[in-house]
Amino acid sequence: MGGINLRSNGNGHRWRFLRLGGLDQARIESRDDLLSLIELDPKLWAALSCPTRGLEIDSKSLDFIDTDKDGRIRVPELLAAVQWTCHLLKNPEELTYSRASLPLAAINDTHEEGQQLLASARQILKNLGKPDSTEISPGDTADPAKIFAHTRLNGDGVIPEDATDDAALKAGIRDIIACIGSTADRSGHPGITKELSDSFFNEARGCIAWLDRADAKGSGILPFGDQTAAAAASVDAIQAKVNDYFARCRLAAFDARATVPLNRAEKEFEILALRTFSATASEVSDFPLAHVGPDQPLPLRKGINPAWTDALDALRANVIEPRLGPKETLTQPEWLKLCAEFSAYRAWLAEKPASNIIDVLGATRVREMLTNGMQAKFDALFAEDQALAPQANAIESVDRLVHLHRDLFTLLNNFVALRDFYASDKKAIFQAGTLYLDGRSCELCIRVNDVGKHSAIATLSRTYLVYCECARRGGTERMTIAAAFTAGDSDQLLVGRNGVFFDRAGGDWDATIVKIVDNPISIRQAFWSPYKKLARMVAEQLQKIAASKAAAVEDNMAAAAANAGKKVEAPPAKSAATPFDVGKFAGIFAAI
Repeated sequence: MGGINLRSNGNGHRWRFLRLGGLDQARIESRDDLLSLIELDPKLWAALSCPTRGLEIDSKSLDFIDTDKDGRIRVPELLAAVQWTCHLLKNPEELTYSRASLPLAAINDTHEEGQQLLASARQILKNLGKPDSTEISPGDTADPAKIFAHTRLNGDGVIPEDATDDAALKAGIRDIIACIGSTADRSGHPGITKELSDSFFNEARGCIAWLDRADAKGSGILPFGDQTAAAAASVDAIQAKVNDYFARCRLAAFDARATVPLNRAEKEFEILALRTFSATASEVSDFPLAHVGPDQPLPLRKGINPAWTDALDALRANVIEPRLGPKETLTQPEWLKLCAEFSAYRAWLAEKPASNIIDVLGATRVREMLTNGMQAKFDALFAEDQALAPQANAIESVDRLVHLHRDLFTLLNNFVALRDFYASDKKAIFQAGTLYLDGRSCELCIRVNDVGKHSAIATLSRTYLVYCECARRGGTERMTIAAAFTAGDSDQLLVGRNGVFFDRAGGDWDATIVKIVDNPISIRQAFWSPYKKLARMVAEQLQKIAASKAAAVEDNMAAAAANAGKKVEAPPAKSAATPFDVGKFAGIFAAI
């Protein structure tokens, strides 16, 4: 490891480099190094991109840097994060300390953004019950719901019920939520936005205007006044059956021969009489409403199909008698005139607004909400909340600053340079943990998402790599790692062999080898590798030869058994071929 100096072509900042892993890597140690990083040629960076997942660093910090949200951090995004963070710190060198908490005094309040961010940080601490705290940590900004749990207004544009002490407004918020729906505010409580409020009151005005049309004089919409709905329902319940009755009577008037079949055949009554049925059974309700005769009026009290008695009684009470007085029969012209009275009502119903406000709250409550100035009071609350928006929205900036203040310098020493990887007292953020297997420990372990793609490139490393599937003990978590073996030999490293993996948090995982990228682990193994391969080849050949000889013996024994009892022939002449000498072959192998 050695150092060299190099002057940049920009503002004249003199960079210092370290020789690490055979490469000259920039040393980032001071305020000037951070401020001049934008001028460091990317070809001198150790890496040009990294993922936001699978690294041993807070993924939320990486997400703050990954502005295009593509799951990878690239040089321009990292430079932008460094510039933004340095802009908001009085002394950018504060980054090099990688402190867990950000001192409030370190925030640069000489410009508007810093002032707003500092005020927001203090408000967060106040909301958390720590108004006297002089520093803020990622833990303080982790839960927005906790931050705003005890605040009435938080600048998010949502007004929950507990945002006001006015009982009428509380009831109004509940009613709007019941009709229109709600939006959760930063504290997690359901509330209404100005859009929901405006939508409710606009729909409410439309519903009341629709109702007022019915009350207008001369509209003819409510021919029976407040009882129009009940009267119309009575007509709807039996209208098809009454129309059927009068149609049958007209057909009977056309031809008297149709009278008997129109009243249903006597045989149908005989079949019905053999069953146990009720007066409202479907078989009965299908019969005519009353006895059919040529141009005969509809009887209203006697001779009515028992399945329709109740419906006809309701029609008589709600429609016929209020208009025509007590009657025993109803003619078809009278019936058509009664039905025509509901035409304006039905057209009005068809124009009813789609909103459910009237159905849920009732017309009286809706009129009250429209006339007591409730919408204006809500608008005042929204304006008050909006005034707090800049301070409240800066909370995300505070969260970003405390994360980058803690983690950005660590990322730089694993991105611009691999300093942490070569440091004896640290581990790089890409090192996932330690694998214990075959009596050895491997500290160079990384997470792998796609073994096939990774191993295809990893062969170029000329390193002996073992891919292991890891399962969390007592849980369902799974992950795959690649571990580099750099000492010993590989004789006992086989697919299927088990080990134990400890992640950086100390959690233990069951590890099983699923793939191996075979390269010599050491010079010693590289020297003996050809001989071991030859030994394996010879052993395989010996096994094949032994198996072949054994098969020949078995075939001879089978043939001898098949020829048992037959005349023994003279033994065949001895073969001139020399038999295979296993001992001699083994001796040659030993000599090699």
